[in-house]
Amino acid sequence: MTHQRSNVTTVGTPSAQFKSQHIRRPLTTLTLALLIAGCQAQTSTDAVVAQETQAAKPAATSKSGDDILKRFVEECVLIEPGKGEFPAEQTLGSAEKRSLPVSQWKPEKPFRMSQFEVTQELYKTVTGADPSRWKGPRNSLEMVCYDDAVQFCKSLTSKLRTKGLIEQTDVVRLPTEYEWEYCCRAGTNTKYSFGDSAVADGDSGNIASVLNAYAWHTGNAAGNDPEVGVLKPNPWKLYDMHGYLWEYVTSDEADSPEKIIRGGSWRDHHSLLTSTVRISIPSHAMSDAIGFRCVIAPQIE
Repeated sequence: MTHQRSNVTTVGTPSAQFKSQHIRRPLTTLTLALLIAGCQAQTSTDAVVAQETQAAKPAATSKSGDDILKRFVEECVLIEPGKGEFPAEQTLGSAEKRSLPVSQWKPEKPFRMSQFEVTQELYKTVTGADPSRWKGPRNSLEMVCYDDAVQFCKSLTSKLRTKGLIEQTDVVRLPTEYEWEYCCRAGTNTKYSFGDSAVADGDSGNIASVLNAYAWHTGNAAGNDPEVGVLKPNPWKLYDMHGYLWEYVTSDEADSPEKIIRGGSWRDHHSLLTSTVRISIPSHAMSDAIGFRCVIAPQIE
């Protein structure tokens, strides 16, 4: 790791305290925290290594482009609605302002959801570039706009088909908003995939002791520059659905200049990391708090 990530003045735990270089702005909407720029803009920084993780040993970095592509496919989770732990129908949305209206959603077909947000090594293998601010091969990719994410999915589809890693009738794409929430909830009807509360008795301010085991957020991210999959997954073995980075999804308003992101990020208060919160941003926006994950699914004719 080559950077020290900072979003608050100090971290609540003594072992991780340090001075902030980037004061976090209040986030009534994400637009206040975004770096709103054209898709060619990017930010670089040189900082000191300060790696702190709370959990499992990170997975080893892949060695070759072919290994990285194969690993991506192998790390996708088969979601089979109506079978086993996957409900045939799921309640989506909530009565809260930043959510979809409450409705019942019934997935039509199985699909594969990536366990992790797109990593920097995967993006570089496909595109030859890594625009991320916080560098690390197995760190989540950030600093890309919506169109970058869509183009990446198209390029990855082509590479995987050529190498026989997916069927010629399969595509890699962004998840729909409904697929994303279905997978984030993982069969639950609570605010988070692990329950209704992110905080424990005695927590205050940005501290969210319960959430800490599952998500990078403003209460625990400073001083950490993690690889994907360091914290606990949801019940379907999907990691970082809450926090780390906001994730692009496709919505019913496909032609709208505004795009939807889900999940919350390391810059955000725990209240924005629920299964239902959604925020609309300009399609050209990019930030070190936004990334995406992919779905593999049959191509729709």
